Amino acid sequence: MSSASYTSESDSSQTRLVLGGEWQLQDAPSGDDICASISPSTPRVVVDTSPLQRWDSSLVIAMTQLERYCTEQGIELDVSQTPRGLQQLLALAGGIPAFRPAEEPEKLHFLSRVSHFALAQWEQLRNTLIFVGDICLALGRWLTGRAKTRRSDIYFFVEQAGPRALAIVTLIALLVGMILAYLGSVQLRQLGAQVYVADLVAIGMVREMGALMTAVIMAGRTGAAYAAQLGTMQVNEEIDALKVMGISSMEFLVLPRLLALVFVMPLLAIYANVVGIIGGAIIATSMDVSIIQYVLQSQGAVDWVDVASGLIKSLFFGILIAIAGCQAGLNCGRNSNAVGMAATNAVVKAIVYLVLADAAFNVLYDKLGI
Repeated sequence: MSSASYTSESDSSQTRLVLGGEWQLQDAPSGDDICASISPSTPRVVVDTSPLQRWDSSLVIAMTQLERYCTEQGIELDVSQTPRGLQQLLALAGGIPAFRPAEEPEKLHFLSRVSHFALAQWEQLRNTLIFVGDICLALGRWLTGRAKTRRSDIYFFVEQAGPRALAIVTLIALLVGMILAYLGSVQLRQLGAQVYVADLVAIGMVREMGALMTAVIMAGRTGAAYAAQLGTMQVNEEIDALKVMGISSMEFLVLPRLLALVFVMPLLAIYANVVGIIGGAIIATSMDVSIIQYVLQSQGAVDWVDVASGLIKSLFFGILIAIAGCQAGLNCGRNSNAVGMAATNAVVKAIVYLVLADAAFNVLYDKLGI
């Protein structure tokens, strides 16, 4: 077995590189040595492998290094006198760009960063307003009977968002009622007014915590599910197929989910209010408040205005959760990682929307004297 070797002969027009012997990974010459034997001033390099006996990937590596060296130096490389398999491998390797470390992001001035952030937020707000406008148009077509929204889809999403969420809503509402009662009783018992724990729990649940905690649960459960469902359809190009068939994704995909939450959220809020008041009763009765006192005090503390104010909140919360989830899903990228990001964005957006909307409702109720 003859070892791998190379020789180079140069004249004014070209350099002839002759490769011979058996090129194996253990004893093949390095590509750097071969490149060093090529003068940067030569206009052309011709590789001749006629004396070559056997070769493996070591020859491909060396030739790839030679090819990159010739490209950097502006030298023409001729490999037409090499085995066809080697030429194909060189062509395949040349089609893959060389690894380059990621460039560091350009450091921007503070004002430039603020400007970029403001522009990004404005673009996001504009897209959300366009999305809400499209939903309003689809809702108008549904109310006039011209939309392609199927009733079976609405029933399906109502069942998914309503009955199947009762367990987690029950647990959270019960705990919230117990926490409210415990915090109130600690202070009121010092004044001998622990019976007013019923007022605190009833008003707190009906006006605020029942609707808000239910909305937070639904944002994490149903809003994320909407984003993941629509994001997966985006990855599988099913939404593109609907567009090709002339079916509006707003009417066929978004509207059933939105209507389901609009129907379900007030019912879940009422259920959470009742469970929360029961949770408060568990704590209150352990602090020298009879169940009769608790019930009568709760009845006197809450009126229909309080109940209506909480239900209106829950209705808008349902709309906001559906908007955040569906928009994140429809704007999802084309890979599995994007689906996870869409679900995360849906939950974050929904919770931000809920907090802002709840604050706005409280200010509005205060101004109206409700």
